[in-house]
Amino acid sequence: MTTTNRPSRTPEPAGTSPPPAEGTRRARPPAAAWISWIALALMTTSSVASLRPSPTMAVYGLAAVFLYVVPAIVFLLPTSLVSAELASGWPGGGYNWVALGISKPMGFLAVWCQFAMTIFYYPSLLGYVASTLAYVFDPSLANSGWWTAGVIVVAYWSGVWISSRGTKGVAGLAGGGLVIGTLVPGALLVVLGVVFLAQGHPSAAPMSADHLLPAWAGLASLVLIVNNFLSYSGMEMNAVHVSSLRKPGKEFPRAMFLAMGLVLVIFILPALAISWVIPADQLSLTAGVMQAFEAVFATFGIQWLTPLIGVMLVLASLGGMLTWLAGPSKGLLLISRQEGYLPPFLQRLNKQGVQRNILVAQGAITTLIALCYAFIPDVSSAYWIFSVITTQVYLIMYLLMFVAAVRLRRKHPDHPRGYRAPMLLGLCGVGFCASLAALLVGFVPPSQFGSGNPWVYLGIVAGGALGLGLVVPFLFYRLRKPSWRQPEARAS
Repeated sequence: MTTTNRPSRTPEPAGTSPPPAEGTRRARPPAAAWISWIALALMTTSSVASLRPSPTMAVYGLAAVFLYVVPAIVFLLPTSLVSAELASGWPGGGYNWVALGISKPMGFLAVWCQFAMTIFYYPSLLGYVASTLAYVFDPSLANSGWWTAGVIVVAYWSGVWISSRGTKGVAGLAGGGLVIGTLVPGALLVVLGVVFLAQGHPSAAPMSADHLLPAWAGLASLVLIVNNFLSYSGMEMNAVHVSSLRKPGKEFPRAMFLAMGLVLVIFILPALAISWVIPADQLSLTAGVMQAFEAVFATFGIQWLTPLIGVMLVLASLGGMLTWLAGPSKGLLLISRQEGYLPPFLQRLNKQGVQRNILVAQGAITTLIALCYAFIPDVSSAYWIFSVITTQVYLIMYLLMFVAAVRLRRKHPDHPRGYRAPMLLGLCGVGFCASLAALLVGFVPPSQFGSGNPWVYLGIVAGGALGLGLVVPFLFYRLRKPSWRQPEARAS
């Protein structure tokens, strides 16, 4: 799924009240609330950029540049501009946009997918944490499925315990993760990688111009690009800040282009640095970052820094996970109470007002998924499968968002908006087609896993993505009862 760092940005959905009367003036923030477009660009960068996907793209070497730039153009940019128009005209996030643009059932599907993708996001994120943490104790543990499963279970339930107590300051921990776990380690990796090459060491991956494009070996050779859609997902959450710009029509596009440039630098340069040091056939998708640090530090005789970097990366990832726990599940809870989409048991809150039962039910599924690491021989394969399922579930929400944006522009052309996306129909068309293509390509086993049974891969991915993303919400919707509507929270 980012995606490495996304859930803290989920706004609390509002109700589905009809849009304000045409001509209603958009509320503007007080002077003290204005933010600059540069500040918005940095906020967006901090919420999207991460080192976690670097090993995935490092296997492509120089072609990683192409594989990052293309989805940025066909997915990141349309998502950013379209969601900015929606956020500036219809507060409340994905549920309101889709409910008003298409229908309430589709709005429920959208908010469900924002929540459901986290069920597979946690195992993939914490799988990365487990492999990174292994380098603090014993690097050989990075390939141990039982170690990975154990770390996932302990870390997740610890996060649930912390979140259920209503602990404050978690968002600050995640915010500091950009510097602690991304900028400092990433810059160090790139600098040492450049010095590594400058000292005469050959690059493990060819860096010539004829390697700018990935080698074509059929559709499976491009499957890893799907993971980049997850890396860029969550941009719709940052669009809520568009109304805080003084001149959103001019400044928001500037902020998005600057953010896109910064994100590409943070994604591409560490991936290239890893490809300089670690041959593709020796690269672990979960532990590749630590492999690179260990190899580079060994070259310079500073191996003692490896555990320290590992701790920094782990703390940043755990901080992001804690904010995820409080985000999408709360949005789903609010909508479910208003419209009665979930049974009362899942709507209950504890004394701190936290959606404990949803977190516990989610944790039970996460625990079962974590055990897959123990039984799938290749940890990297399990990591990749969970990442693909995360991406596909989230892409369902984006498909709905692009359709809703076109319908809202047509149904309410004069509705007050703080920002109007240029060529909205074209942006939505490109974004929709790119999202649909990425979703379909995700069902194809990547060339790196060609030795496995493709039907088993297809069954796992299809069962996870379609079952969790479509079948489960359909059953909740069909089985709903009037008594499930509980506008007032209940603590237990």
